[in-house]
Amino acid sequence: MLQKYDERNRNLQVNVNGRLVHRDEAGISPFDSAVQGGDAVWEGLRLYNGRIFKLRAHLDRLVHSAQALAFAQIPSHEEIIAEIRRTLAANQMQDGVHIRLTLTRGVKITSGMDVRLNQAGPTLIVLAEFKLPVYDQSGIRLITSGYRRPGPDVLDPKIHHNNLLNSILAKIQANAAGADDALMLDGRGFIAETNATHIFFVADGVVQTPTTAACPEGITRSVVLQLCAEHGITYRAGDFSLAELYRADEAFCTGTMGELTPVLEVDGRAIGRSNERPVLAKLQQLFRELTATTGEVVV
Repeated sequence: MLQKYDERNRNLQVNVNGRLVHRDEAGISPFDSAVQGGDAVWEGLRLYNGRIFKLRAHLDRLVHSAQALAFAQIPSHEEIIAEIRRTLAANQMQDGVHIRLTLTRGVKITSGMDVRLNQAGPTLIVLAEFKLPVYDQSGIRLITSGYRRPGPDVLDPKIHHNNLLNSILAKIQANAAGADDALMLDGRGFIAETNATHIFFVADGVVQTPTTAACPEGITRSVVLQLCAEHGITYRAGDFSLAELYRADEAFCTGTMGELTPVLEVDGRAIGRSNERPVLAKLQQLFRELTATTGEVVV
């Protein structure tokens, strides 16, 4: 699964600390914390017909991550939303848009790890692209990575940080194996998530997903669990092994970038006994209805 260039994005205006510039001219200082040490937090947002789905939930997670990293200054929700609006307006965007929102600790007075060197305030980057859900909706194939998802004793997954090397290394393994993405286990050998999405599977009519002990508190993940609760679909979060996933009736991944995507195969094992995925089909329909009718108006 390789994302493709969209010609509509040739002349994007990127917002860096309130300054709108052409994508080829946008940049941040080599003294910025994101460059110096990946010291930044981020969110992925999706625009549906002028509304951003779960915008406040995403901004809450951004702020909570920045607080956990002890950012001295954090812009308000209203300030961030104002810059998102400006960026979308500058690019004449209404629908089918993905927004990558990045907040760094900001520019340092000199190179170094010490956060006391950050005295200029944070850097806010709003990158909006025309980008439809990136996964093939006919289904994807996963392999299990040898790289593990760390728990809070190593790097707390509740911090949605910009240091994605763990995920990138797993993705490289998936590429080499000819798979779409990599499934990642936690330090105990239980399933955590993929390199880019949360994982769900269905067994005997019960929707099951790992806890967030070794993965972020996903916004789309929480929406799926909410839909299950509201529509009488039994669900459970817990510790699950690969064997339980291999024998599942259905499996799917969730995330803002790709919404709800069926998993066809894990480690060469076909998931389910047929191409029918009734539970996923119902959840996909419910999710489409929700994104079509809710969200914060920004355009």
